[in-house]
Amino acid sequence: MENKKVSAITSRDVDFAQWYTDVCKKAELMDYSDAKGFIIYRPYGYAIWELIQQYLDKKFKETGHENVYMPMVIPTSLFQKEKDHVEGFAPECAIVTTGGKETLEDPLIVRPTSETLFCQHYAKIVNSYRDLPKKYNQWCSVVRWEKTTRPFLRGKEFLWQEGHTIHETEQEARHETLAMLDCYEKMGKNLLAIPFITGQKTPKEKFAGAVDTYTVEALMHDGKALQSGTTHYFGTGFAEAFGIKFQDRQGKLAYVHQTSWGVSTRLLGAIIMVHGDDDGMVLPPYVAPMQIVIVPIQMNKPGVSKKCEELYETLKTKYRVKLDVSDRTPGWKFAEYEMKGVPLRIELGPRDLENNQATVVFRHTREKLTVSLDELTNNIDTYLKKMHDEMYAKALKFVLDSTRVATTYEQFKQIINEQSGYVKMMWCGDEACENKIKEDTTATSRCIPFNQEHLGDVCPVCGKKATKMVLFAKAY
Repeated sequence: MENKKVSAITSRDVDFAQWYTDVCKKAELMDYSDAKGFIIYRPYGYAIWELIQQYLDKKFKETGHENVYMPMVIPTSLFQKEKDHVEGFAPECAIVTTGGKETLEDPLIVRPTSETLFCQHYAKIVNSYRDLPKKYNQWCSVVRWEKTTRPFLRGKEFLWQEGHTIHETEQEARHETLAMLDCYEKMGKNLLAIPFITGQKTPKEKFAGAVDTYTVEALMHDGKALQSGTTHYFGTGFAEAFGIKFQDRQGKLAYVHQTSWGVSTRLLGAIIMVHGDDDGMVLPPYVAPMQIVIVPIQMNKPGVSKKCEELYETLKTKYRVKLDVSDRTPGWKFAEYEMKGVPLRIELGPRDLENNQATVVFRHTREKLTVSLDELTNNIDTYLKKMHDEMYAKALKFVLDSTRVATTYEQFKQIINEQSGYVKMMWCGDEACENKIKEDTTATSRCIPFNQEHLGDVCPVCGKKATKMVLFAKAY
């Protein structure tokens, strides 16, 4: 008897971390390589990333961004030009000290991020306000020497996009920073069916070298937050360190205002942990590599294979569809494609053929519909939209139900430790209070939400005057 892969998946509520690892492996998203902390992106996992990439690349180009590619290594002397940046990334750097048989006088850092490379390039090519803005984006991988790794969420190497733009004015650069945050938020809603919370990072949590950092945060099934993308306004700090000057409209020399922004393959982890269930992945239909699978029942019976092939030929012109004519049993196929999160399954057997119908199964609810073959292809768009909208609504309800208010520090600790999720609390602006929260509970500030609420006048941690409402959570 054939083994159903789904039987090897740990229940989420028994061991969420093990469930996640099981899904990554059994759904064939990735595999471990012989280099510890470096994963292999298998075709199914990479295909999800490609769909995210295609969506974002189109949006970037529509807003005037151009793709470039920078070297994967940075001379140490170049990397050290911006001191905050160095301090933030130095502990995670992988460094090449030997090339061939030579010891390198200026060791090469394998890029943990590419700000310094872009800065050096911009300094060479910009002379006048007429050269601005420059709106570049790079699709690449970066290396950060993490001590603890987990597939997609935290690895020594990961895939991402990093946008780097320079502008004539602060106003333009700040607009860019928030516009890209909005682009990420819409991607969450329209592609991933994930409701992101948006806001500004506290000074403690901002990017090394940034003036302001903004974030999109997602809430996983276990109540932990996942920083899913960030945008940064750099002001003129990097420009001053790297000499990116231009002649302004008054004929004077001025420094450019700069931004950077990025999302990574962390988004795959977010999709798995927001939508998955005990049987595996549940993929939102617009980011699913396989949107529909057709499973013939008793395909040796007259007409079944022919009708399935006709259906496949019709659907493949518009959708990502697979016809499974392997000699596996239908039961094995059902479990396999459920584990892989395929949004729609179409079953068709001799009895269906007699009645000119097919059975449609929705992965997210397990709902089964009997549909006339005459109407089936015309209904697919409606089915996919219904799935996407319902998955987004379910995820949003979970976020709202898992967001609580704390007006005392004792209440805050109790919620964080016993209920998890987001906790809204007033904050004085002092980093010492953030440090105490992390020390006492392991929770961190996720963001200062744009939608501020007044929950009290004092910071519950220290009793000083409160200045902002902050969202806290335990996080990946």
